[in-house]
Amino acid sequence: MTIPPAFSAISSPCPRVPFSLARASHGCPRTPRAVTVWCSSGTGHGPPSGNLKDALSGMVDSQVEELLSREENRVLLDGLDRASRRVEKAKRELAEIERQEAEAKQMRSYIEHLESRASEIVESQKDILEARAMVEEAERFLSSSMERSGDEGSTAEEAGEVDKEKERLESVKAASVSAVIGTLAGLPISLTHVTSTSQLVLPLAIAFVSCALFGVTFRYTVRRDLDNFQLKSGTFAAFAFVRGLGALGVGPPLELNPESFLSHAVDGVTYVSESLLVFAFAAVGLDFCFKTGLISTFPLRTD
Repeated sequence: MTIPPAFSAISSPCPRVPFSLARASHGCPRTPRAVTVWCSSGTGHGPPSGNLKDALSGMVDSQVEELLSREENRVLLDGLDRASRRVEKAKRELAEIERQEAEAKQMRSYIEHLESRASEIVESQKDILEARAMVEEAERFLSSSMERSGDEGSTAEEAGEVDKEKERLESVKAASVSAVIGTLAGLPISLTHVTSTSQLVLPLAIAFVSCALFGVTFRYTVRRDLDNFQLKSGTFAAFAFVRGLGALGVGPPLELNPESFLSHAVDGVTYVSESLLVFAFAAVGLDFCFKTGLISTFPLRTD
């Protein structure tokens, strides 16, 4: 393409000045096209910048349209369009593959989680089977022990080996030991609640009778199972709670306010703790007598 000649000085107002551009393509001359250039209304010399820009823009647009209208360029554009569609398709396929990979990763993690849970379930089943076997063994042992005890009891009763008078005597001994030890253990506690010696009679009498009953019950409850700590502690704890809560009941009535609730709670804890201390000493004394042979356990056995 040849460059148009320079503009000549034009005074304002100026008419449209046409000029032609000779274009050649592939060595063949083409028909020149007329381009109209508008000049500005100023009186300055030289080409006006705004109208020149519009003229050049129109020239470029026409050149682009001409290039796009050519057959060989249309083939290239069609190829470019197909390539763009293939790129978009490849992008969609890549996104689908990435989504499938993410789903596969999630599925693998879920499968691993299920496998770990399955192993835990297997271990739990093994533990359950072992526990069930132990329970069955304990049931068989307990049933055989009960059968032997029943046979021994019936045999002893039939042979006259159990002497009821001796049983009563051992129960009286147990009641006496428990009453003496429990009363002595509760004496310091009773002294904190009275102001004179005459007021000690009633709390000491109550402690004596309660501990005597506890001694008889303890002997018949523990029997020969002297190493069962839960059984022994449960026996004296039951007596302590009954005696402590009974002492709380004879106090002032409960009112529906926080001060009354707090006062009764503190009093209940105090009474129960004092009773636990008294019956704990009595239980320790009885246990010592049972293990040393000073008092016989229930039932008696004669040689």
